[in-house]
Amino acid sequence: MTTHFTHASALELLRKYNKEPFHIQHGLTVESCMRWFAKELGYGEDEDFWGICGLLHDIDFELYPEEHCKKALELLAGAEAEPQLIHAVCSHGYGICSDVEPEHDMEKVLFAVDELTGLIGAAAKMRPSKSVMDMEVKSLKKKYKDKRFAAGCSREIIDEGAQRLGWTLEELMEKTILAMRACEASVAAEMEALGL
Repeated sequence: MTTHFTHASALELLRKYNKEPFHIQHGLTVESCMRWFAKELGYGEDEDFWGICGLLHDIDFELYPEEHCKKALELLAGAEAEPQLIHAVCSHGYGICSDVEPEHDMEKVLFAVDELTGLIGAAAKMRPSKSVMDMEVKSLKKKYKDKRFAAGCSREIIDEGAQRLGWTLEELMEKTILAMRACEASVAAEMEALGL
C-alpha cells in the first residue's frame, strides 16, 4: 500500500484543518504508533502508509466534530488521497460515526490504538514523570477500570479493537505503551519545532 503523501505534506494538510496543539500532537502520536505497529506486525514495507493514515485519521474532527469520519472523505478526496487511505481513515470511527468497517490489519490497529493512545496519554500526565517511559500495564489497567478517568476514551472501542485483532486487552495495552515509549521524545521534539 502506498500514498503520494509524505510526512511533511500530510502534516501540512492536517494543520490546514486543525489548529489545536492537542489535535496535532494526537495525530503525530498515532502516526508514530502506527509506524511502530507496521514494523512489529510484519508490514514494514507499508510503514509510511500506516503512518500517514495515523497522522490524518482525525483530519475533520476539530472543525466538523458532528460530521467526524464523514467530512474526512470530502477533505481527503479533495487532496487526492488514495481510496484505501480514505477507507482506513473512515473505518476508525466504525460503530460511532461511520459505517465503514475496519478490514485490513492496519485499519484494525488504527481503530484500537486511536482511543487507547488518548487514555495512555492522559494516564502519563498523572504520573510524577509525566511520561510513558515508566508506565506499566498494571497501573494503566487501574485507570482503565475507573470510568471517570479520561471518560472521553471509549473502553468499549478499546475492548472491541483488541478483539478484532485477536489480542487480549493486556496485549494491546502492552504493545501500545511500547509504541508510545518509542515515539515520546520524537513527538515532543516535533511539537517544539512546530512552536506548539
